[in-house]
Amino acid sequence: MKKVAVIMGSDSDFPIVSKAVAELKAYGVPYECRVMSAHRTPSAACDFASSAKDEGFGVIICAAGMAAHLAGVFAGHTTLPVIGIPMKSAALDGMDALLATVMMPPGVPVATVGIDGAKNAALLAIQILAVSDEGLAKKLADEKQKMAQSVFAKDKALQEKLEML
Repeated sequence: MKKVAVIMGSDSDFPIVSKAVAELKAYGVPYECRVMSAHRTPSAACDFASSAKDEGFGVIICAAGMAAHLAGVFAGHTTLPVIGIPMKSAALDGMDALLATVMMPPGVPVATVGIDGAKNAALLAIQILAVSDEGLAKKLADEKQKMAQSVFAKDKALQEKLEML
């Protein structure tokens, strides 16, 4: 199975990024989690992105706040799918990171989840890997079925409460 690289621009992003790591672990997807900066360690980021495919990665997740160039730098140096997690910051509540991550030039796509959307980033990475992995595809289908059952149970409980009014 291909690995997922989880890259964050700062270790302060880890409380949010840990949700992606937990999801990857829950699905049994191998991963590496690293801190790299598009601005402070640009050579290391470019080298990692350029060699990621040869190192057995299938998807790269990049979390960054503020100017949020990390996902774009990675996308510019690999043919692997890159998923950006815009991180919430104090100045603009993450809107700066969201726009910097989602507004990529033609030819350099970055799939972007919502602000602080680490769990969805992991699930998107898992879905990408599941295209060629039936075991992962089954785990995803089973989880979607559990989510549906949970909603049906909540609806049933609501209907029972409404009958009592």
